[in-house]
Amino acid sequence: MYAMQNKKISVPVSLSIVLSRDGKWHVAVCPLLDIATQGKTEKEVRENMQELINEYFEDPDTPKPSFNDMISTSVSVINMPVNVRVQNGKAAPVKTE
Repeated sequence: MYAMQNKKISVPVSLSIVLSRDGKWHVAVCPLLDIATQGKTEKEVRENMQELINEYFEDPDTPKPSFNDMISTSVSVINMPVNVRVQNGKAAPVKTE
């Protein structure tokens, strides 16, 4: 582990970012920082997320995660099979009895 007490150093950290598409928009979410952004292209949403992360860490009023949380947090994206009813081209919940 890095000795962090009372020292200011720069350390590269990889944050988990989830990219998805919602209609015409590309969406990026960083679960650890609880931030999200969107863009018209994947390139744009990546650039927007980088800017948002920088703003997040520059804002003195935003609570920050501990360094240990940052390096130990992981995100898994899974496909969850569910049953949906399709009606008029839209998904609706399946009634269970």
